[in-house]
Amino acid sequence: MAARHGNKQKHESRNPIQRALLGRFKREAIRLIKSVEPSTLLEVGCGEGYMLDAIAAAGLGIDLHGVDISEPAIADARARLGGRARLDVRDARDLADDGQRYDLVIMLEVLEHIENPAQMLPILQRLTKGPVLLSVPWEPFFRGLNFVRGKNLSRWGNDPEHVNHWGRSSFLTFLRRHFQILETPQVFPWTMTLAHTR
Repeated sequence: MAARHGNKQKHESRNPIQRALLGRFKREAIRLIKSVEPSTLLEVGCGEGYMLDAIAAAGLGIDLHGVDISEPAIADARARLGGRARLDVRDARDLADDGQRYDLVIMLEVLEHIENPAQMLPILQRLTKGPVLLSVPWEPFFRGLNFVRGKNLSRWGNDPEHVNHWGRSSFLTFLRRHFQILETPQVFPWTMTLAHTR
Protein backbone atom coordinates (compact mmCIF):
# COMPACT_ATOMS: atom_id res chain seq x y z
CA MET A 1 0.00 0.00 0.00
CA ALA A 2 2.92 2.30 0.51
CA ALA A 3 4.50 3.95 -2.47
CA ARG A 4 7.70 2.29 -3.57
CA HIS A 5 10.65 4.66 -3.98
CA GLY A 6 11.97 2.77 -7.00
CA ASN A 7 8.59 2.53 -8.74
CA LYS A 8 8.93 5.75 -10.70
CA GLN A 9 12.49 4.95 -11.72
CA LYS A 10 11.42 1.47 -12.86
CA HIS A 11 8.51 2.64 -15.00
CA GLU A 12 10.36 5.58 -16.52
CA SER A 13 13.58 3.70 -17.26
CA ARG A 14 15.05 4.12 -20.74
CA ASN A 15 16.66 0.67 -20.56
CA PRO A 16 15.18 -1.19 -23.57
CA ILE A 17 15.20 -4.58 -21.81
CA GLN A 18 13.46 -3.20 -18.73
CA ARG A 19 10.92 -1.38 -20.91
CA ALA A 20 10.22 -4.58 -22.84
CA LEU A 21 9.74 -6.61 -19.65
CA LEU A 22 7.40 -4.01 -18.16
CA GLY A 23 5.49 -3.77 -21.43
CA ARG A 24 4.88 -7.51 -21.35
CA PHE A 25 3.89 -7.31 -17.68
CA LYS A 26 1.26 -4.66 -18.45
CA ARG A 27 -0.06 -6.51 -21.51
CA GLU A 28 -0.52 -9.73 -19.53
CA ALA A 29 -2.22 -7.86 -16.68
CA ILE A 30 -4.61 -6.20 -19.13
CA ARG A 31 -5.33 -9.54 -20.84
CA LEU A 32 -6.27 -11.08 -17.49
CA ILE A 33 -8.36 -8.03 -16.55
CA LYS A 34 -10.26 -8.33 -19.85
CA SER A 35 -10.97 -11.99 -19.13
CA VAL A 36 -12.83 -11.01 -15.94
CA GLU A 37 -14.89 -8.29 -17.69
CA PRO A 38 -15.18 -6.12 -14.57
CA SER A 39 -17.31 -2.99 -14.39
CA THR A 40 -15.37 -1.73 -11.37
CA LEU A 41 -11.70 -2.20 -10.52
CA LEU A 42 -9.68 -1.21 -7.46
CA GLU A 43 -5.89 -1.10 -7.46
CA VAL A 44 -4.53 -1.41 -3.93
CA GLY A 45 -1.14 0.30 -3.64
CA CYS A 46 -1.55 2.07 -6.98
CA GLY A 47 1.51 4.27 -6.43
CA GLU A 48 1.98 6.84 -9.17
CA GLY A 49 -0.75 5.29 -11.31
CA TYR A 50 1.31 3.62 -14.04
CA MET A 51 -0.83 0.47 -14.18
CA LEU A 52 -4.11 2.36 -13.98
CA ASP A 53 -2.87 4.57 -16.82
CA ALA A 54 -2.20 1.49 -18.96
CA ILE A 55 -5.65 0.06 -18.14
CA ALA A 56 -7.34 3.36 -18.95
CA ALA A 57 -5.42 3.59 -22.24
CA ALA A 58 -6.67 0.12 -23.19
CA GLY A 59 -10.20 1.57 -23.38
CA LEU A 60 -11.95 -1.20 -21.47
CA GLY A 61 -14.69 1.04 -20.09
CA ILE A 62 -13.98 0.10 -16.48
CA ASP A 63 -14.75 2.39 -13.54
CA LEU A 64 -11.20 2.65 -12.13
CA HIS A 65 -10.28 3.31 -8.52
CA GLY A 66 -6.87 3.44 -6.86
CA VAL A 67 -5.69 3.83 -3.28
CA ASP A 68 -2.25 4.34 -1.79
CA ILE A 69 -1.10 5.64 1.59
CA SER A 70 1.48 7.92 -0.02
CA GLU A 71 0.23 11.44 -0.69
CA PRO A 72 3.05 12.27 -3.16
CA ALA A 73 2.36 9.07 -5.13
CA ILE A 74 -1.36 9.85 -5.37
CA ALA A 75 -0.55 13.42 -6.44
CA ASP A 76 1.57 11.99 -9.27
CA ALA A 77 -1.18 9.52 -10.17
CA ARG A 78 -3.78 12.30 -10.36
CA ALA A 79 -1.53 14.31 -12.65
CA ARG A 80 -0.97 11.26 -14.86
CA LEU A 81 -4.57 10.07 -15.02
CA GLY A 82 -6.57 13.28 -14.88
CA GLY A 83 -10.18 12.27 -14.37
CA ARG A 84 -9.82 8.73 -15.76
CA ALA A 85 -9.69 7.15 -12.28
CA ARG A 86 -10.81 7.94 -8.77
CA LEU A 87 -7.68 8.15 -6.62
CA ASP A 88 -7.52 8.43 -2.85
CA VAL A 89 -4.87 8.61 -0.15
CA ARG A 90 -6.36 5.80 1.86
CA ASP A 91 -5.60 2.49 3.52
CA ALA A 92 -7.33 -0.49 1.91
CA ARG A 93 -8.31 -1.70 5.38
CA ASP A 94 -10.51 1.38 5.78
CA LEU A 95 -12.25 0.65 2.47
CA ALA A 96 -12.92 -2.90 3.60
CA ASP A 97 -14.29 -1.67 6.93
CA ASP A 98 -16.62 0.66 5.02
CA GLY A 99 -18.01 -2.29 3.07
CA GLN A 100 -16.63 -1.18 -0.31
CA ARG A 101 -16.55 -3.98 -2.90
CA TYR A 102 -15.30 -4.11 -6.48
CA ASP A 103 -15.69 -6.53 -9.38
CA LEU A 104 -11.90 -6.95 -9.49
CA VAL A 105 -9.15 -5.99 -7.04
CA ILE A 106 -5.56 -5.82 -8.22
CA MET A 107 -2.43 -5.55 -6.09
CA LEU A 108 0.71 -5.57 -8.22
CA GLU A 109 4.24 -5.45 -6.82
CA VAL A 110 3.10 -4.52 -3.29
CA LEU A 111 2.98 -7.65 -1.10
CA GLU A 112 6.78 -7.91 -1.06
CA HIS A 113 6.88 -4.53 0.74
CA ILE A 114 4.47 -5.40 3.58
CA GLU A 115 5.83 -6.62 6.93
CA ASN A 116 2.93 -9.05 7.45
CA PRO A 117 1.60 -9.84 3.98
CA ALA A 118 -0.74 -12.57 5.22
CA GLN A 119 -2.87 -9.89 6.90
CA MET A 120 -3.68 -8.42 3.48
CA LEU A 121 -5.30 -11.53 2.03
CA PRO A 122 -8.53 -11.41 4.10
CA ILE A 123 -8.73 -7.67 3.35
CA LEU A 124 -8.52 -8.36 -0.38
CA GLN A 125 -11.22 -11.01 0.04
CA ARG A 126 -13.51 -8.44 1.65
CA LEU A 127 -12.86 -5.87 -1.08
CA THR A 128 -13.51 -8.09 -4.09
CA LYS A 129 -16.71 -9.60 -5.37
CA GLY A 130 -14.59 -12.60 -6.31
CA PRO A 131 -11.48 -12.17 -8.45
CA VAL A 132 -8.09 -10.67 -7.62
CA LEU A 133 -5.01 -10.08 -9.75
CA LEU A 134 -1.75 -10.20 -7.80
CA SER A 135 1.96 -10.10 -8.56
CA VAL A 136 5.30 -10.21 -6.76
CA PRO A 137 8.93 -10.50 -7.91
CA TRP A 138 9.81 -14.06 -8.92
CA GLU A 139 12.73 -14.94 -6.68
CA PRO A 140 15.57 -15.70 -6.85
CA PHE A 141 15.54 -14.58 -10.50
CA PHE A 142 14.48 -11.00 -9.74
CA ARG A 143 17.42 -10.52 -7.35
CA GLY A 144 19.75 -12.26 -9.77
CA LEU A 145 18.85 -9.90 -12.59
CA ASN A 146 19.37 -6.92 -10.28
CA PHE A 147 22.80 -8.24 -9.31
CA VAL A 148 23.84 -8.85 -12.92
CA ARG A 149 23.00 -5.26 -13.86
CA GLY A 150 24.90 -3.93 -10.85
CA LYS A 151 21.93 -2.99 -8.68
CA ASN A 152 22.03 -3.51 -4.88
CA LEU A 153 25.31 -5.41 -5.10
CA SER A 154 25.99 -5.31 -1.35
CA ARG A 155 22.59 -6.98 -0.80
CA TRP A 156 23.14 -9.61 -3.52
CA GLY A 157 20.58 -7.88 -5.75
CA ASN A 158 17.84 -7.60 -3.13
CA ASP A 159 15.90 -4.35 -3.13
CA PRO A 160 16.14 -2.86 0.41
CA GLU A 161 12.37 -2.22 0.34
CA HIS A 162 11.58 -5.91 -0.28
CA VAL A 163 10.93 -7.63 3.03
CA ASN A 164 9.27 -10.75 1.57
CA HIS A 165 10.59 -13.12 -1.07
CA TRP A 166 8.66 -15.79 -2.92
CA GLY A 167 9.46 -18.29 -5.60
CA ARG A 168 6.67 -19.05 -8.04
CA SER A 169 5.36 -22.13 -6.23
CA SER A 170 5.75 -20.66 -2.73
CA PHE A 171 3.70 -17.59 -3.70
CA LEU A 172 0.88 -19.74 -5.04
CA THR A 173 0.98 -21.83 -1.86
CA PHE A 174 0.80 -18.61 0.17
CA LEU A 175 -2.34 -17.55 -1.72
CA ARG A 176 -4.20 -20.88 -1.78
CA ARG A 177 -5.44 -20.64 1.80
CA HIS A 178 -7.68 -17.75 0.76
CA PHE A 179 -7.92 -17.99 -3.03
CA GLN A 180 -8.42 -20.48 -5.81
CA ILE A 181 -5.73 -19.99 -8.48
CA LEU A 182 -7.28 -19.48 -11.93
CA GLU A 183 -4.30 -18.60 -14.13
CA THR A 184 -0.61 -17.93 -13.63
CA PRO A 185 0.98 -16.80 -16.90
CA GLN A 186 4.72 -16.65 -17.53
CA VAL A 187 5.65 -13.00 -16.90
CA PHE A 188 9.34 -13.31 -16.06
CA PRO A 189 10.81 -12.00 -13.73
CA TRP A 190 7.51 -11.69 -11.86
CA THR A 191 4.91 -14.12 -10.60
CA MET A 192 1.48 -12.90 -11.62
CA THR A 193 -1.72 -14.74 -10.87
CA LEU A 194 -5.43 -14.33 -11.38
CA ALA A 195 -7.30 -15.93 -8.50
CA HIS A 196 -10.80 -16.09 -7.02
CA THR A 197 -11.77 -15.83 -3.38
CA ARG A 198 -12.81 -19.06 -1.71
